[in-house]
Amino acid sequence: MWDVIVVGGGHAGCEAARAAAGRGARTLLLALRLDRMAHLPCNCSIGGPAKAQLVREIAALGGAMPRVADATMTHVRMLNTSKGPAVQAIRAQVDKALYPARMQALLTATPNLTLLEGEAAALPTTDGRITGVTLADGTYLPARAVILATGTFLAACTFVGSDTRPAGRHGEPPAAHLSAGLRALDLRLGRLKTGTTPRLAYDSIDFTRCEAQPAEGPLHFQFAWQRPLSPAHPLIPCHITHTTETTHAIIRDNLHRSALYGGLISGRGPRYCPSIEDKVVRFAERERHQIFLEREGWDADLVYPMGISTSLPADVQAEFVHSIPGLEHAEIVRPGYAVEYDYLPPDQLWASLETKAVRGLFCAGQLNGTSGYEEAAAQGLLAGLNAVQYLRDEAPVLLARDEAYLGVLVDDLVTKGTEEPYRMLTSRAEHRLVLRQDNADLRLADLGMRLGLLPPADYFYFCAKRNAIDAELARLDALPPGDAGVDGAGLASTLEWLRRPESGYDTLRTVDRTAAHLPADVAEQVETAVKYEGYIRRQLRQIAAQRRLETRRLPEALDYRTVHGLSREAIEHLNRVQPRSIGQASRVAGVTPADISLLLVWLAAQERRGVSRETVGV
Repeated sequence: MWDVIVVGGGHAGCEAARAAAGRGARTLLLALRLDRMAHLPCNCSIGGPAKAQLVREIAALGGAMPRVADATMTHVRMLNTSKGPAVQAIRAQVDKALYPARMQALLTATPNLTLLEGEAAALPTTDGRITGVTLADGTYLPARAVILATGTFLAACTFVGSDTRPAGRHGEPPAAHLSAGLRALDLRLGRLKTGTTPRLAYDSIDFTRCEAQPAEGPLHFQFAWQRPLSPAHPLIPCHITHTTETTHAIIRDNLHRSALYGGLISGRGPRYCPSIEDKVVRFAERERHQIFLEREGWDADLVYPMGISTSLPADVQAEFVHSIPGLEHAEIVRPGYAVEYDYLPPDQLWASLETKAVRGLFCAGQLNGTSGYEEAAAQGLLAGLNAVQYLRDEAPVLLARDEAYLGVLVDDLVTKGTEEPYRMLTSRAEHRLVLRQDNADLRLADLGMRLGLLPPADYFYFCAKRNAIDAELARLDALPPGDAGVDGAGLASTLEWLRRPESGYDTLRTVDRTAAHLPADVAEQVETAVKYEGYIRRQLRQIAAQRRLETRRLPEALDYRTVHGLSREAIEHLNRVQPRSIGQASRVAGVTPADISLLLVWLAAQERRGVSRETVGV
């Protein structure tokens, strides 16, 4: 009997398995191919706006992705440096061969974790609880909890023009049986689509016709107190080129041959990472589109041209690629393709990522309708944590929207659902000023320690950092500007001097010995806290007001038809989502402020009557 079985060895599955095993659960990671665990089937990028915040949160909780990315990155930059800290983000490229190799080694060395090749076909249950996994060959693997992290493999097909093949990604078979197993549990499935670009031979590209973008550094996803590993080789540049009018004309002339526009694909594609066909059609006024040429590793022979994912036939791909500056003689080693797959609409999940239909069955990653390695890894970590909470009969780990980007991600999924691949964006986080990538440790490291994923030695250094921040803020508040060596006539403290737009901590370092010796990550937090104090206070007041709604708990299994006055649309959506609080109910699609007012009146009446939340509406 296994405590936890994780189905799928992608980024969600790796984090889920490591989290469950790291908390002492006897864990089995079941993958179609063990040698493809943590594979990077699309580009080799990790991080970027909103995604870097997720990776930093994984780091603060003790997850694996940041550790492996730091050790294998080939290129890194800090994005949005001209903007405020709320939207600044690290974006790195990693070695496409070394990253999965490092992750596989990490998993192999994890205590309590066993790896097994096989295909899950069915999910047996007893009295509404999961009891294990049945494989395609008939083998039954008993388990107390199961985490599904199947990526794009469920009943999946790939498309290159009219060439359609059953595959979860290039060269790998799909999971052919599990969709039926999920439907047997009365779970709804839908279809989504994603895609990838043609791969180009490195030595066939004329980089002199492209703009070089050098790497920056040192930058890490892990925090300084985690003593992150640095890559073994120097960072390398990527290059930028653009499509042309000729490129667009070739694509327009061949739209009927695209699997997407030819009617072969029914699933919705990603809105924020469209194919080149979509770009040409939807943004017809654009004269060109940017392409990043990313080498897939230090010694890799392949280049990933980010920005031209496509499902056009191979001959058309070659024609439009050769119309792009620098790629006139580029050799296409492997054509791009689209992949269509089954997913589980996530409004069927609780915020713990456990299914509402089956106790002990958790889902994470692209199965839940998300896109991106980072979104998958973050969900996997949460699912692994909550599978163990379920085994221990303890309350699930639930992150609020004001606590983490991961909280925003999960709340959006389970409350609103999604009918297209969901991508994390900074605009989705209404409290993004307090959910920065630079303060993820201050928000979540305590939780990582309590859950047992953060090593005690790391937590010791984190506490030292936090204490140093508090001490420096107190010192600056008590230090007259003259004593610090800065010109602050009329100001009571150096803290007030630092609050000025023209003042900076770098200037203070040149004249104040204590500031000069303060670690860079501590100085960053001090300056941000001072510069943005007014904005942060305002956002904290907004958070406090929203939390009052989040603390107004709604009964479990409430039949919203019993709440008089609600609109039909609100009743339908509320009965499906079963929100746990008034705050969550306010974010359900189709629920209006008038509906929330009715719910508050109804809830107050129930509380006056002392009605148990377990029995109301049942």
